[in-house]
Amino acid sequence: MYKAIIFDVDGTILDTEKAILKSLQKILLHEQNKEYPLEELRFALGIPGKETLKRLHISDVDRVHPNWCKAVLEFSHEVSLFHGIERVIHDLHRSQIKTGIVTSKTKQELIDEFEPFSLSSFFEHTICANDTEKHKPHPEPLLTCLERLNIDPKNSLYIGDSIYDMQCAQQAGVKFGLALWGSKTTEGFEADHIFTEPKEILEIMK
Repeated sequence: MYKAIIFDVDGTILDTEKAILKSLQKILLHEQNKEYPLEELRFALGIPGKETLKRLHISDVDRVHPNWCKAVLEFSHEVSLFHGIERVIHDLHRSQIKTGIVTSKTKQELIDEFEPFSLSSFFEHTICANDTEKHKPHPEPLLTCLERLNIDPKNSLYIGDSIYDMQCAQQAGVKFGLALWGSKTTEGFEADHIFTEPKEILEIMK
């Protein structure tokens, strides 16, 4: 059994896809006078917001990024917990398994978008984009979390929904669990576990 289970947030705990992509679409329409199809923006899921804006050739990233963060909140009605994930988090918290979060969100984004669901206290350590110099798919965020948890990577599982999550886990020497409810596909993934619904995470505790 694993000694630590680390979670991504977007696409794993929170269903934020519509809020992220629609707000980005709105910002790009304002900044570039161009309306991107949502599918064309899906690459933004799982990487830091500033990196997304750089790839979209936004020249003044430091000015535009806060505007995007505010725009995300306009779509907060589109954000929800994935069905069943809250129970899993509660059950893990009551177990001997240590839990943490490794996310590409900034601390402020986590406060604005994750705190309202009152789950932060169930995780022993949380690593945001502000906490490390390098970000997913680099292993530094995950290794930092495990160092704080005092758990060996080989005894750990990282659960996420993106290729970046998988690459981060693999480079850190951590097993990877695919949250299929977020990824919606197994194509391109090499996962140690494929979870079709959150309650299956609890099966590995037995």
